Amino acid sequence: MITSAVRGVLFDLDGTLLDHRAAADAGITAWVAERAPGHPRLAEAARLWEALEEPHLAAWHAGECSWQEQRRRRVRALCAELGLDLPDDPDTAFASYARRYREAWRAYPDAAAAVAALRGFRLGVLTNGAQEMQEAKVRAIGLAGQVGPVLTGEVLDGCYKPALACYTGAAAALGLPPEQVLLVGDDVAKDVTSPAAAGMRSAWLDRLGVAPPPAGFPRITTLAELPALLSGEHLSGHSDLG
Repeated sequence: MITSAVRGVLFDLDGTLLDHRAAADAGITAWVAERAPGHPRLAEAARLWEALEEPHLAAWHAGECSWQEQRRRRVRALCAELGLDLPDDPDTAFASYARRYREAWRAYPDAAAAVAALRGFRLGVLTNGAQEMQEAKVRAIGLAGQVGPVLTGEVLDGCYKPALACYTGAAAALGLPPEQVLLVGDDVAKDVTSPAAAGMRSAWLDRLGVAPPPAGFPRITTLAELPALLSGEHLSGHSDLG
């Protein structure tokens, strides 16, 4: 069984342990509703906000702008799309959204039990968010001290997923070589195929079950399936894993 070599597990955070999408959707919908009661496109606000996340976060990861500036850009872009007046102070405007977002942070129902079931493994969280915020999320969902270190680009020499150095650095932070670590997350490129290219084992968490898994990689639909995956029932699906 190849799983005897798996000694560490890295969890993605947003979309894996914490329901980021539900929190962000609730936060931005409330923010727009307060600024423009009865706005005809209120139902679109969450989808538009989601579309703005990745490109502006990518600009921050690439060093093209600061963490605060990418937030300002997202606020301005959403207001322009919805025809809202641009706020005089985009930092204050984003903070108003962020308060609502934080209030909606919730762990997925399967998160705590999955972490508890992996006692004996070296655990960690590998996430592309800002260090302070991601640590706050782990505390808010009750997993601080249980899920290991929170690893972001801010503690991994500026490396973010899907850079290969991010995965090797995260494995090193657990004191393990990449081939002894399993990464589980909801993003196929960042949490499955790219870590495998760095020699790390990986599994796709497909909570919605709406798409076929990437060829040769294990897929789970709930974190409750992790113990069976690690027992060797399914983990041998990809040739790079053995």
